[in-house]
Amino acid sequence: MNDLTDCLTFLLAKAYQKAHGKFKNVLQTHGLTAVQHLVLEALWIEDGLTASEISKRLILDNATLSGVLDRMVDAGWIVKRSDEEDRRYIRIYLSRKSIDMKGILIGVRDSVNKELLSGFTMEESILLKRLLRDIM
Repeated sequence: MNDLTDCLTFLLAKAYQKAHGKFKNVLQTHGLTAVQHLVLEALWIEDGLTASEISKRLILDNATLSGVLDRMVDAGWIVKRSDEEDRRYIRIYLSRKSIDMKGILIGVRDSVNKELLSGFTMEESILLKRLLRDIM
């Protein structure tokens, strides 16, 4: 068969649209974008990262991340502070708001993931995640 339903890039794009759309709609009610949520996820794992460290972990370019971080500061999700040992570096920290919302936002993420994987067995879900990681 030689049609779009056989094209990997088409399938990945459509799967992304569906997943991103569901996640985006739920996050909007909390005033967040999907990328901003990823920044929070990185900081929940390790608070006080530099922008460069966040960019490497999320595989984002620094220019894109810079604007995202500025908007997150303005919205009260994060705080920027100079590194105590080397003032040339700016560290990014979770705000009280993002700490308080952690459980709710992780619940949102888990709920969307569960919905997206609801038609799969546990083995299929594990395999899908592994295969997607391999593509990255």
